[in-house]
Amino acid sequence: QVHVVESGGGLVQAGGSLRLSCTAAGRTFRSYAMGWFRQATGKEREFGTGISWSGPATLYADSVKGRFTISRDNAKNTVYLQMNNLKPEDTAVSYCASVTLDSRRRYYVPTSETEYDYWGQGTPVTVSS
Repeated sequence: QVHVVESGGGLVQAGGSLRLSCTAAGRTFRSYAMGWFRQATGKEREFGTGISWSGPATLYADSVKGRFTISRDNAKNTVYLQMNNLKPEDTAVSYCASVTLDSRRRYYVPTSETEYDYWGQGTPVTVSS
């Protein structure tokens, strides 16, 4: 069992920034690929960005590319999501997810919800216009 906890969400004006944090408790955090998804009211949950456990490699959805940056600190079992130039359409509940991958997929970044094993409870992000 991996306990995933997000923090850092809140209310911000358009153009502002937020930094989300996600901790994933476990002895093998350095072998976890991590992803950030988001779900706006009335919409399906969608992939935002993810990071592999080695490299690391990163992937971004077109909607956040150039504005969001994902990073990880294995010593702290933490992944960060720096969100800049936020827009009202970024308003959503942000979820962090983890999955353990073997060394053959150490550079792999899962983008589908079904590829992740453990999820946090979500942290709300609200961007006012």
